[in-house]
Amino acid sequence: MDLLNQTLPEAAALANPDTASLNEAFSLRGKVVVVTGGTGILGQAFIDGIVAAGGTVGILGRNADEAHRRADAITARGGQALALVADVLDEAQLRVACQQVLDTFGHIDGLVNAAGGNGADGVLDPAEDVFQMNLAGMKRVMELNLWGAIVPTQVFGEALAQAPGKASIVNISSMNSKRAITKVLGYNMGKAALDCYNQWFAVEMANRYGDRIRMNALAPGFFLTEQNRALLTTPEGGFTPRGELVIRQTPFKRFGHPDELKGALVWLLSDASQFVTGSMICVDGGFSIFGGV
Repeated sequence: MDLLNQTLPEAAALANPDTASLNEAFSLRGKVVVVTGGTGILGQAFIDGIVAAGGTVGILGRNADEAHRRADAITARGGQALALVADVLDEAQLRVACQQVLDTFGHIDGLVNAAGGNGADGVLDPAEDVFQMNLAGMKRVMELNLWGAIVPTQVFGEALAQAPGKASIVNISSMNSKRAITKVLGYNMGKAALDCYNQWFAVEMANRYGDRIRMNALAPGFFLTEQNRALLTTPEGGFTPRGELVIRQTPFKRFGHPDELKGALVWLLSDASQFVTGSMICVDGGFSIFGGV
């Protein structure tokens, strides 16, 4: 067969048979992945990355209009997506959503626990009395970031255990899990506990299911979202003092772009990472390794 008459991908596969198998390993074709927090800014990048890799996506969030808008946009482009409306802390709502996915696609192969974040009642400003902090607010934020991953895993995990192939769970961690970031104690504690859960549950899955269900974490550095934009940037587009500290501590000297999370996420969801479990992959421009000097 004449390589010159083939398309570039076909020619590459014929010239090097390993290329085809490697492409297949990274593919999410035939896999159904549920993304919690799928209506957020980072959630958009996650669902776009999954669809681009050939996967089918369940977009789960509390914002019904946005979930349906994103699902419709994917369907219009020829992909497969389903809007799922649920609170990640409400087990009953999650069970309804899980059944919707199974009724529509027949199986679930992946789960991305991307729901989380901070809130105004979970922030302690330097001028405030540290002994008068809003404990209820800190606890609420902590529970969202920890139990907001545990509860969906309990619900969707039952379906993952019945997946036709190997299944993968990806938790979205944070730089806050490994380093003390001021102001946001509840968020720090929630993500630190999530990392502990990530390792513990990965071992439980391996002991019970072998390599059929894996759990790993993706830890973004500083990306601008609706929740942190006012903390890090000014209305004029510059940096706040806090934003300047982040940039100074990031060797790349910039914030990340959501699209830069797609590659790591697809790898963790795909069979290309089938011997990886309990790990945390940092996508942070070097923030986690920089000593400041």
